[in-house]
Amino acid sequence: MKTLISIYIWVAGMLYFLVFLLFTLACTYLFPVKVYDPWMKKMLRFLFVVTGIKVETEGVQHVKPDTIYLFMANHVSLFDVPLLAGYIPGIVRAVEALQHHRWPLYGWVSRRLGNVPIERESYHNSLASLRKTLNLINNGRSMVILPEGHRTLDGNLQPFKKLPFLLAKQSEIPILPIGLSGLYHLKPKGNWMIRPAAIKISFGQEISPELIRDLTVTQLRDHVQNEISKLIERP
Repeated sequence: MKTLISIYIWVAGMLYFLVFLLFTLACTYLFPVKVYDPWMKKMLRFLFVVTGIKVETEGVQHVKPDTIYLFMANHVSLFDVPLLAGYIPGIVRAVEALQHHRWPLYGWVSRRLGNVPIERESYHNSLASLRKTLNLINNGRSMVILPEGHRTLDGNLQPFKKLPFLLAKQSEIPILPIGLSGLYHLKPKGNWMIRPAAIKISFGQEISPELIRDLTVTQLRDHVQNEISKLIERP
């Protein structure tokens, strides 16, 4: 039965996501972002309904309207991206792995949306990607970055990279930590089985630009990792 349920989630989820990608791609050519972005979020949230995955949110009131944020979250599962894109309020774009931009259709849509590719294996190219991200922030766009760089292999929070916090200090905008819970049980990396489970996205208190300026890059990294850790619910 578990295998059949997993197959259903894969098939239903992939077919629905294909429709979502085609719809979003068309919208990027036909409408301004303020028109299609709310519909894009609704479609991503409905993806979890289609796949039978219950999503709980907490602390969304901490996200102030009209404030530009650098959102940071733990990286657990392939469901992280639709969860964050669907449930973070406002227009938000992300820094994501370069290979994602090479995937058929998805890469095309991601580029059209304005997500920034990052080549994690190259420090020089990573710096170039962070400069592009900083430019988007300076033009009023909130961004999401997953400072672990890779999905966790054991469900535990992995060490954070330093580059995202160099970006944070240069951007001079608040960081808003996010904790994702339940996604490792839902779909761990390296396992094709998807086990329906309740998942949760928890928004923490913002970390002010004043505190960001006062901390070193290393201190800021450790502080944000601690804040995200406190938002993650352990089984």
